[in-house]
Amino acid sequence: MKTQRKLYIIIIIVIIGLTVQAQDNERRQPPTPEQMEAFRKAMQERLRNDWAYLARYRDDNTNIGTPAPGENRVVFYGNSITDFWINIMPEFFAGKPYIDRGISGQTTPQMLVRFRQDVVNLKPKVVVILAGINDINGNTGPSTNEMIEDNIRSMTEIAKANNIKVVLASVLPCDSIYVRPDLHPAERVLQLNVWLKKYANENQCIYLDYFPGLANEKNGLKEEYTDDGIHPNKAGYEVMAPLADEAVKRALTVSGNNVQVVLPR
Repeated sequence: MKTQRKLYIIIIIVIIGLTVQAQDNERRQPPTPEQMEAFRKAMQERLRNDWAYLARYRDDNTNIGTPAPGENRVVFYGNSITDFWINIMPEFFAGKPYIDRGISGQTTPQMLVRFRQDVVNLKPKVVVILAGINDINGNTGPSTNEMIEDNIRSMTEIAKANNIKVVLASVLPCDSIYVRPDLHPAERVLQLNVWLKKYANENQCIYLDYFPGLANEKNGLKEEYTDDGIHPNKAGYEVMAPLADEAVKRALTVSGNNVQVVLPR
């Protein structure tokens, strides 16, 4: 029963991702029973045969190839928040050496499994990692903050061993998840962000703090920046975009620690 519930959560998140492109910045509509059944079958098949969804970007990675001389390639790496970004705000990626490698519904252990294929092998100068909310949500099983931290540590260490600068993004504000009314993640998000900032400062990473500019008084996403309480809408991404650009710029030009990019509340 618990497995079915987790699968249902992942299905809902994936469905949202596919409806974004069609609806752009309009309020998202719930899936039909037919869509639910189709995605249930697709997700069961994927979790059985490709748990980390390595197939998602495998061919595209081959087609992209290695960076051109002088190219400051950047991989944006994460879950649905990263995955949706390129559809909702494609102009952020246009004309830049930015590559989107987000996968809707993913947790940090899944991201760790595909990190070499979808980040290291692309030979970027910088990786921007945004992850953690799906772990808190239990998408691939119960997960403590310490487990999330271990996976982020491992991704950071792999990146640094391959001369890739690391930008660690704060988890976005979230005080409720509509498919899990029993879950109130705000406190865990705050705790994880405290750790991310400390770890970044102690390990020569850039800390990209989206949280203050997006948060309401309950430490959830401000209403004007989201349609569902979890994912940014276009207005939300417009707040995030200049912060991400600045973080990438600093990662490419600044050495040392205690560097963070933040927009005040």
